[in-house]
Amino acid sequence: MKITHIYHSGFLIETKDCYYIFDYYKKKIPKLDPEKPVFVFSSHSHRDHYEPKVFDLLHEQNMKKIIAVLSKDISKKKHPQNEEIVVVRANEEYDLPYETHLETLLSTDCGVAFLLTCPEGTIYHAGDLNDWVWEGEPEQNNRQMTGMYRHEIDKLKGRKIDAALLPLDPRQEKFYANGILYFLKKVSVEKVYPMHYWNRPGIIDKFLEEYPEYKGMIEQRKNNEDCD
Repeated sequence: MKITHIYHSGFLIETKDCYYIFDYYKKKIPKLDPEKPVFVFSSHSHRDHYEPKVFDLLHEQNMKKIIAVLSKDISKKKHPQNEEIVVVRANEEYDLPYETHLETLLSTDCGVAFLLTCPEGTIYHAGDLNDWVWEGEPEQNNRQMTGMYRHEIDKLKGRKIDAALLPLDPRQEKFYANGILYFLKKVSVEKVYPMHYWNRPGIIDKFLEEYPEYKGMIEQRKNNEDCD
């Protein structure tokens, strides 16, 4: 399984049998084998998680088989016109083609998070499921947010995840690591790929300085955010 961070929360995952693209927003998509099927997952309708032009980019590469897996909150007006589409809801399971099994969690913001199992492993893409605690928000709201987040993550206890794609958002200031820390304490995961850091990858270095015990787990490879 090869994992490439495209930009923001966007990832390309390649297996022997197919490609999985998650939450494409912008930047180039690497060169693909047009004979391989490609799944396009979008966790919710926010512009930084769903950009319909991803389908045009794939057609430019002459991809022969495209399957769109879209959260229910994405308007049908923004669905691709000529692709196979699977509309998903939170807390459901879906048997997809190419030995791909999908489970969904409820986001604390909008849409869903994805737990995908394929022959080469299990991948978790959080979308915007995170502990969105903010300085200046009423304490009751922040407590409620934390409770909602932990309720969803607790559903993953006992699961073995090979790759977890998790938000690490510097805009949360002193609360930036709350979500990822809870996940790491509660879920068995082999490798973590931080995302949603708004072109500020230094937040990964800050996290590892503050929590060096996770150095062997956090993927530190810089992405192509400065590329066209």
